[in-house]
Amino acid sequence: MTNKKLSLGLQGGGTYGAFTWGVLDRLLQEERLDINALSGTSAGAINAAVVADGWAHGGGREGARAALARFWRALGLTASFSPLQRTPMDHLAGGYTMSFSPFYQLLEMAGALAGPVHEFPLTVNPLRNFLTANIDFERVRACEELAIFINATNLNTGTGKVWERAELDVQKVMASACLPTVFASVEVDGELYWDGSYTANPPLAPLVESNNAQDLLVVQINPPARTETPRSMADISNRANEVAFNISFVREVNTLLHNHAIQNEEDGEAVTFAPVRLHLISAVDMLRDLSVSSKFNAEPVFLQMLHDRGVAAADAWLAAHLDEIGQRTTMDPTPVFRAMAA
Repeated sequence: MTNKKLSLGLQGGGTYGAFTWGVLDRLLQEERLDINALSGTSAGAINAAVVADGWAHGGGREGARAALARFWRALGLTASFSPLQRTPMDHLAGGYTMSFSPFYQLLEMAGALAGPVHEFPLTVNPLRNFLTANIDFERVRACEELAIFINATNLNTGTGKVWERAELDVQKVMASACLPTVFASVEVDGELYWDGSYTANPPLAPLVESNNAQDLLVVQINPPARTETPRSMADISNRANEVAFNISFVREVNTLLHNHAIQNEEDGEAVTFAPVRLHLISAVDMLRDLSVSSKFNAEPVFLQMLHDRGVAAADAWLAAHLDEIGQRTTMDPTPVFRAMAA
């Protein structure tokens, strides 16, 4: 029996990327499924790079699973020594909130005071050293079995920039994950970049244009809706980013579903006919009740919970839809367009 082929689009959403870790962990165990391409933004870009790192040089599925587990557990361990910790008030409030953490509030204040360009101690992105230590980018670039696409947003032009696997390094992944309200912009080849989610979350066009995707599964972790009303300036800023990060995704899905076409993220005038079958694994039902600040929470117990829920979501999706891959679109549009629906 021929395996089902699937391309993956991985959204960004801070530490909610651990849900995507769980989804990938389960999909990689499915022997009837062949993953041939991944695109990602921010946390999605990081997950895609980690998969390629583990898959390279014969590591294959199990190598990718092991690399993902190492990466996310290392993040949880590192976070244990970070000043960004929940306070007793945060624990009492629930929802894995960080809203009462002085350092969480300070991060947002520092970004506002320093502006988006220049680095100083509070706006230096700590991901740089962590990514360098935990992802072998030579292995990523050598992983010829997988097509990888990640994106960032050009600060000056406001347009998207997509990089392929053979181009990837720590600076480009940093650019894809650069939240401008917190960290200084990232320079790549003389251009300054912000988080790719402003222009595509995740980038779907390269999966269709460069990889000829027929079945495309999106892992959705950026909540369109929240039950909590943000009150602090930090929470308002982060909720504003969430709203902005969903605009491009909603637009692309709408165009694919109804017009069978997709707009190029780098060239807004370029449109490609895309009779692609869309699929979705969404975390929004479990995330919308969490605090908006929880996407900065990297406690091991929180990351493991997200992972386990991602595994369960992928398992349920496979049970319901594996046989339909290659046959029809299975995407339920409710989490995309009507996220608060019962």
